[in-house]
Amino acid sequence: MKIRRSILVPFGSIAALGLAVACASSPPPKELLDARAAYLRVQGGPAAKLNPANLHDAKVALQRAERSYADDPDSQATRDYAYVAERKAALAEAKAGTKQAQQDAETARVHAAEAAQAELSQARERLESEKKARKMAEQRARDALNNLATVAANVAVKNDTRGTVITIPGSVLFASGKSEVLPGAQSKLDQVAEALWDQAERHIEINGYTDSVGSQAKNQQLSKERADHVRDYLVSKGLPAENVTATGFGPADPIADNGTNPGRAMNRRVEIVVAPESGTAPESQADKWKQGQNPAER
Repeated sequence: MKIRRSILVPFGSIAALGLAVACASSPPPKELLDARAAYLRVQGGPAAKLNPANLHDAKVALQRAERSYADDPDSQATRDYAYVAERKAALAEAKAGTKQAQQDAETARVHAAEAAQAELSQARERLESEKKARKMAEQRARDALNNLATVAANVAVKNDTRGTVITIPGSVLFASGKSEVLPGAQSKLDQVAEALWDQAERHIEINGYTDSVGSQAKNQQLSKERADHVRDYLVSKGLPAENVTATGFGPADPIADNGTNPGRAMNRRVEIVVAPESGTAPESQADKWKQGQNPAER
């Protein structure tokens, strides 16, 4: 007759269960060792918090295998019970892993949503700040143009369908019959260039005009040369060349009576036209001229 003596086998948390296992002549089967190791591994993982019900099932199954081993170490039942215990531990671990993954995904989603909201808020703040800065810059630019008539003598500023129109008498800029900018007029054009710096992204037309005295061809050529010289001077002061064009209109589009000396003096002029701030720019004087629409006939 075999004599067995029951003792407590301390193997981590299994000993804490108070299981009486046999000190048998045969060592524990591999299935039982695997079940013990699986339970200890799972018990120390997230299953204890995330899946306690299935972990408890694994514990109960392992207790049954331990009791079977204590009663009959060499029985097939012990191996079967141990296999079931190991499988239940694996199931508890798998379900806990699934829950952990779901929680991690939800946490990541929440963090991503919070980050996206924060980024959106920052983008809105930046946009608002940019809008305010742009409005301030546009206001400064408008003020600079509107004040130009005050700081620069003989310079007129008005707004019409073409945009902002800066008019400078030809006598201020050029000698009679000449197209080169007078040295004394350069300071006046410096003031104009300074006022236009904040308008550099907008299209700027330089339009030259003469009175009706002399031949059409000569006046046309003179007005074009004068517009070119003003354009070149403004570009030399920092305005982007690609945004500034020059056109000569000769005696077309008079603003006063060419039958009087004062009227002819007013018609001899250079107009600097700054396109509107937004929207589609209206058809320019140059476009109309190219299409054969004589402004003087409007």
